[in-house]
Amino acid sequence: MQNQMVLVTISRMSTHLCVNIDHVATVRQARRTYEPDPVWAAAEAQLGGADGITMHLREDRRHIQDRDVERVKEMCHVKLNLEMAATDEMVAIACRVKPHLAMLVPEGRQEVTTEGGLDVQGQQARLTNILSQLHDAGMRTSAFVDAVPDQIQAASEAGFHACEIHTGPYAHAFFEHGMDLSHPAVAAEFDKVKKCGKIIVELGMQFNAGHALNYFNVGPIGALPRLCELHIGHAIISRAIFTGLKNAVIEMKQAMV
Repeated sequence: MQNQMVLVTISRMSTHLCVNIDHVATVRQARRTYEPDPVWAAAEAQLGGADGITMHLREDRRHIQDRDVERVKEMCHVKLNLEMAATDEMVAIACRVKPHLAMLVPEGRQEVTTEGGLDVQGQQARLTNILSQLHDAGMRTSAFVDAVPDQIQAASEAGFHACEIHTGPYAHAFFEHGMDLSHPAVAAEFDKVKKCGKIIVELGMQFNAGHALNYFNVGPIGALPRLCELHIGHAIISRAIFTGLKNAVIEMKQAMV
């Protein structure tokens, strides 16, 4: 009966959860071996109710490898979202593998993880050309951007189908100020995300969000109007160490309500 109640709760949710499995590959690459296998992680995440699988094929191949993307695409029963830098190499890979969504993100060699949004405004002409190639290959496209209206406007003009708002500033403020949503600093960052989500929808794009979201801060973001997808990885993989990945995904979907 309890499992049936969980499934009913999940089925009634409108916001989709896309699980990022990069850090399963991080553990594998630490030993340069064959386990744990990200493909198994993708299967477990789907059993937990994931609506999509997200993978970031970085230029330095620090975690996910080319073959991982190919194998997950072959077995994935939900949508595959490929995070990628806006480079000729990555565009060629995306056009060959054909994920459901190509998510353009900034990338730095020394960064631990993605540290900010894509500067769409500063490279709009170049990105418009890249989007043309991706769209011709049959993919939807998303820009990972900071909660800045000008960047969202530029993304719309470039031709992106979706914008994913960088929720890191909100998440960090939430943690630093005692998980108090009413704290002025937290409320300010949350309000930026909310307002930018409204702009995204008004411009006819899909509103997604992600970065640094966890089981404690995801609720307010998950409740935002017209939010379509949340992309969450580190928190889910971290909890999976103790609960298993399937249960960690189920718990995150419950926390999103």
